[in-house]
Amino acid sequence: MKLTALNQLHKQAGARMTEFAGYEMPVEYSGIKDEHMAVRQFVGVFDVSHMGEFWVKGPHAFELINKVSSNDPALLRPGQAQYTCFPNGKGGIVDDFLVYQFEEEKYLVVVNASNIEKDWNWIVQQNEFGAALENYSDQISQLAVQGPNALATLQKLTHIHLKDIDFYHFITGEIAGIKDVIISATGYTGAGGFELYCANDQVEKMWNAVFSAGEEFGIQPIGLGARDTLRLEMGYCLYGNDIDDTTSPIEAGLGWITKFSPDRSFIDQDFLFSQKSKGVTRRLRGFVLLEKAIPRHGYELVDSTGEKIGVVTSGTLSPINNKGIGMGYISETNSSIGTVIYVKIRNKIIPAEIVKTPFI
Repeated sequence: MKLTALNQLHKQAGARMTEFAGYEMPVEYSGIKDEHMAVRQFVGVFDVSHMGEFWVKGPHAFELINKVSSNDPALLRPGQAQYTCFPNGKGGIVDDFLVYQFEEEKYLVVVNASNIEKDWNWIVQQNEFGAALENYSDQISQLAVQGPNALATLQKLTHIHLKDIDFYHFITGEIAGIKDVIISATGYTGAGGFELYCANDQVEKMWNAVFSAGEEFGIQPIGLGARDTLRLEMGYCLYGNDIDDTTSPIEAGLGWITKFSPDRSFIDQDFLFSQKSKGVTRRLRGFVLLEKAIPRHGYELVDSTGEKIGVVTSGTLSPINNKGIGMGYISETNSSIGTVIYVKIRNKIIPAEIVKTPFI
């Protein structure tokens, strides 16, 4: 297994480790619910150094990003980031990712850890333009500092006015005495905060400085378990669960990152435009269980007659509202907000209501 530069620190902190996307990663430290609430109420730090980072540079960088992205990179300006996905040419999704524009000819693409090799091969394959590509995934570490006290924690470590970094914007500067840190505000928890990208040999210094600064705010290390429950409460998609090579961004409710324009051409453009115009046969929806139970990935969703109408893609017990929540693909005819559906949990049929996300 690969190790992040902070592997030993996690073990010293008592983390329960597991294999994830080829890396040995912390699942939990003090417990998923405790860590979840720490992020919602105070501040928590995630080591997400397993994520992948590709530089796309040169005179043809924009053309390549435009071709492979469902979102429109023409909307970006230097210092802005964008959430988007790679359509796979068959109506599905290679991966979802973030793209940061540094300059007109310089972009950083941040992809999921489980798809680094797949995404790299995909973008190389699509590079008919001759854009300069560099895979920096093994050279960059990333910390996500999330929660209502994240700003106060990090502001102690930098002269940069962090409150001026708007959502989906970023800046490169010095923090904790470390230069050239990418400080962004994208977030995957809905609790506010920042991501810090730095070199591997600097991340331990960053980690220690952040924890020292956040001690008065109740800072805690957070594992992948709470990262999953936090993103699910916000209704954010997880690749491999809620989106994959068989799901389209339109089905997944990601029409807002699928931008059509007479001035651009991107992979699967015609197919996705047809789906957006004519509709789809299933939709990814959020639901809340009406009885005490926990939905899990793969559970069947049925209607009042017991006929299968979908499947659970993600589910958990929400630590905030103490109810079972989930997402799943549901047939279009049963997907209206407010519809009561049923989750098959072992030998029981549990009622649930389709709701708008986020859940909190």
